[in-house]
Amino acid sequence: MEDQAEKVYVAIGTTDIYDGFMTLQWTLKKWSNDGISIVILHAPSAIRKDYVYTLLGKFPASSVSEEKLKFVEKNEEAQSDRILSQYIAFCGGVKAEVVKIEENEQPLHKQLVEAISRFHITKLVISLAFMKSSSWKSRSAISGSFYVLREKPDFCELFIICGGRLVFLKEENDEGFIEDDKGFMVAKLKERNHSIKNWFGKMFLENSAVMNSTSPDSSSSLSSNGSPHHWEKYSLEIEQYANELLSLQEEEGKINVEKEASNKNSTEQLDVPEHLGTAERIKVLKSRIQSAQETIQLNRKQANAAKERRKKAESAISICNTRAEELHSCINEQVVRSIDINKESESQKEELHELENEVQEKRSKLNSILELQRELSNKLHLSSSAKACAEVQLEKAVRTRAEMVQQIEELRKYKDVLQRRIEFCREKDAIGKVSKFNGHGLDYREFSAAEIIAATEDFSERLRLKSAAQWTHVYKGRINHVTVAIKKYNSEAFATKVKLFSLISHPNVVAMIGFCSELNCIVYEYLHNRSLHDLLFSTEKNCKRKKQFLSWHARIRIAAEICSALSFLHKSKPMPIIHGNLKPSKILLDCNNIAKLTGFKGPSSQDKPAVQSDIQAFGNLVLQLLSGKNWVITMDTAAGISDSDHLDGEWPIDLAMEFSGIAVKSSSITTLPTSEINDLKKRADELVANGDFHLHVEHVEDLSNMPSAFLCPIYQDIMKNPHLAADGFSYEFEAIDEWLKSGHDTSPMTNLSLKHKLLTPNHALRFLIQDWQNKTSATAT
Repeated sequence: MEDQAEKVYVAIGTTDIYDGFMTLQWTLKKWSNDGISIVILHAPSAIRKDYVYTLLGKFPASSVSEEKLKFVEKNEEAQSDRILSQYIAFCGGVKAEVVKIEENEQPLHKQLVEAISRFHITKLVISLAFMKSSSWKSRSAISGSFYVLREKPDFCELFIICGGRLVFLKEENDEGFIEDDKGFMVAKLKERNHSIKNWFGKMFLENSAVMNSTSPDSSSSLSSNGSPHHWEKYSLEIEQYANELLSLQEEEGKINVEKEASNKNSTEQLDVPEHLGTAERIKVLKSRIQSAQETIQLNRKQANAAKERRKKAESAISICNTRAEELHSCINEQVVRSIDINKESESQKEELHELENEVQEKRSKLNSILELQRELSNKLHLSSSAKACAEVQLEKAVRTRAEMVQQIEELRKYKDVLQRRIEFCREKDAIGKVSKFNGHGLDYREFSAAEIIAATEDFSERLRLKSAAQWTHVYKGRINHVTVAIKKYNSEAFATKVKLFSLISHPNVVAMIGFCSELNCIVYEYLHNRSLHDLLFSTEKNCKRKKQFLSWHARIRIAAEICSALSFLHKSKPMPIIHGNLKPSKILLDCNNIAKLTGFKGPSSQDKPAVQSDIQAFGNLVLQLLSGKNWVITMDTAAGISDSDHLDGEWPIDLAMEFSGIAVKSSSITTLPTSEINDLKKRADELVANGDFHLHVEHVEDLSNMPSAFLCPIYQDIMKNPHLAADGFSYEFEAIDEWLKSGHDTSPMTNLSLKHKLLTPNHALRFLIQDWQNKTSATAT
């Protein structure tokens, strides 16, 4: 993981260790949450290669012996290594290393740009003090920073740090600015024609400012010397004087050799040869005396020059002593600061020791937590094993329960079949026991008003039936355990209908069971699967039952059954019975989807026109069975076939053509196409029986074979979202909610007051309904 840590390069120097620590602290804080490693870039100071610092000041490296120069370089290198080690230790837990930039003749800022490309540095932090270490000119450090900013590759992200704070480099109008994060200008780079003397004075002032900031007492020692020009003057004089001393040392050596040679010559010249005459000897002595006088004059000049040099030396020594005192004061200040730093270091060591103890304590707690985690893991493993065993046992129990449920469902089916048979027998017995009416051999029963009111719960709205999305005067009821349909009439229509139905007995006509003269009601047989209109194209909002889809075979059979019923009515004597309003809503379906007519008018004196209207209505009915749409006979045959109902399955094309032809033919014939429709039904039965044509029939929910608890007492339909009311009965949520919102505070079943209007979802009943529907669908397929 450490090899993948992102490297952050930090360029800091060793001349100002405090600035180096501040730069490292900013870097560690900047990327404290990222996994990084620190690479410290170090370059040897260019100033130290050109100058040597002594107690007398800064001297050129060329003026110092090579042995002394090597000794100074060795000491500076050792000091740099110690400082770099402190930098690495300061990084703490963050991985750190040092990369030294190789020495060459190029400036430091160009070396940095080359290093960025060579090491592919993506993040570079540069201390402004590091740039200053390459030159004693502040301007060079600032211009070097701008050079790095301009010339660095785009992949490198550069951060300039001054005094531990991030600064920003800006260039405007050929001038460079350095601003901190608050917008204050830290430095400004102006024109480049400053003289060496001005920059030397500036550096001298900077050194003085540093001394003043580090040693408050030094300001008093400098006050006597006054302005910075004074120090600039003496610093130049000291440097010139040092250069003169070095040059005069050689000259004095030569002069001493010449003096010794001249003294030797003069001594030798004092010895006059004895062979010379008096006049010659006097002449020789005069020339030697003149030469001695010139030598004395030269010695006097040299003595005066030496006196001047001595004065200069005393002045330089005085200045150096003053500087030495200042440096001594600075050293004392540094010693005091070092003591403070040591104290602070000791306190930090104590804090570090406390942190180590705290880490050790947390480590022991962590070990305890890990031990606890291992114990919990073992317990979890044991519990998982126990859970697996329990799941196996549960699976066995579920299988056993499924088998039991299957057996229960089979028994329930047998029970439902038996119940249906019992109800059928009861209905048959009830019909057989009614009294004879009008001597036609048909038995009908006359019910009392109390029986009708009890059967309909006093004509309750919840028992009121709809047909073709319209409320009717027909109510669902139960008489002697038989489900019946009870319709109310006015007095005149009642007598006519009773007489009419007493004359009719056909399997495809709704049968009359009895009547009530007190309430003008007729009791009919109840047909469970609603009307043909609902199955073909009902869009009634409250029709909650799943739509039943009729196959093409069932549609042909229904057409044949209606044709048979109409033919029976039209052949009645002495006058034909006319339906007069034949449409899908007047055709009801029993639990086996057997069609039965209802709602016909009665005998008609206008035979042919009335019969013709029924025949045309039959043609419309055939077209509606074919298309599944509420069309009229004006449609042509091709349109009827192309737009056939896609819910009735794929029609045999020849049967569809014939069926459509019967619809069109019915608009122009005077008798019902009984033979054609029966022949078509016979051929359809043969296709289905031989398996020559597959019937695609959607599942039809037979309400007669369904537990009565699944029906909503209000909608009389299968519940999808059953809710339990305060009366203990379950209702379809929309039905009971509408009942309560309409202002009712009584039970729809018992007509007693409800204790409250809260509704509770009956999830158990919903599950049983869904399970019954799924199994019924599986049985049908």
